Amino acid sequence: MAEINLFLIFLGSIGFDLLIGDPRFLIHPVQVIGFYIKKISDYLINNFGENKNILFWGGFFVAISTISMSFGLGKLIELSYEQSRNYFFGGSLIFFGLSSCIATKGLISSVKEIAELIECEEINNQNKKIIREKVQRIVSRDVRSSSIKHLLRSSTESLTENSVDGIFGPLFWMFIGIIFMKFSIFLPGPLSLGFSYKAISTLDSMIGYKYDYYKYLGFFSAKIEDIFTFVPSRLVLITLPLVSAKINKYRSIIKKSYLDGKKYDSPNAGISEAVFAYISGIKLGGKSKYKNEIIEKPIINKTGDNCTAEKIKLICQLITRLQFLWIIIFALIFFIISNLIK
Repeated sequence: MAEINLFLIFLGSIGFDLLIGDPRFLIHPVQVIGFYIKKISDYLINNFGENKNILFWGGFFVAISTISMSFGLGKLIELSYEQSRNYFFGGSLIFFGLSSCIATKGLISSVKEIAELIECEEINNQNKKIIREKVQRIVSRDVRSSSIKHLLRSSTESLTENSVDGIFGPLFWMFIGIIFMKFSIFLPGPLSLGFSYKAISTLDSMIGYKYDYYKYLGFFSAKIEDIFTFVPSRLVLITLPLVSAKINKYRSIIKKSYLDGKKYDSPNAGISEAVFAYISGIKLGGKSKYKNEIIEKPIINKTGDNCTAEKIKLICQLITRLQFLWIIIFALIFFIISNLIK
């Protein structure tokens, strides 16, 4: 019974995130994780910035300690829920905890807002400044001098890449946790794996870069994120065409997306961007500024159109549809496994 309740809590948390997003009255786990990562990273950079070995092993400590504490907190809440008769309190903690691991509402709302500003407002210097500020909040590249065309591409690339990190990656690992707990309450559960994946994603977004100190400090964080996002990104690749109007080109889209996605240094980001690019008919990649360095990413879907506000809205629809498809698939798998191990 507890496992079924846990699955229902999981479904409820997805719905809550879709409709409400992150409640402002609650401290978000990412804020706590981010504070911890920043404090230790700044200390290492400020005191040992010239020592590559200390940065390298310091980065290992930051990664392992962040993930371990996140996992431990989640596991503690799960054990309290399973072993307590007060299912409401423990269930509420798990409900809000799982919801905080998913970023559907926040991600889609922020990118849609940018698209609508570009689409509806008269683009003068003041409006362009506002748009740049909003785009800068969701990307790591420097967009202070970007054109509207580049701002649209930056927003789209952030949306397509972060849909895996912020939505489908957490969903996958939380569901794996639910299945694990059907066998033993001492195995990793949905909240412990959800918190762990959120920690991994936050580590990668904060220090998992390939320039300056971060080449050493963020090495382990980037590699761990690559490992834990590998399966979710490929599941997005093979399932996204199923909820699109191009399902009749299923094999072609998967093949092209995989080949284009492999050109990226990241084994996951390129693939997730590529499948959205081919389905929505847009071209991604090209030059972007990071710090004071211009980096040119491989072009994805060379014959595609430039990014537009309309294409961004289409991608947001695809993300929502795919999330519903995953929920249906998860429900079928859960009930099949439940009947097999009765």
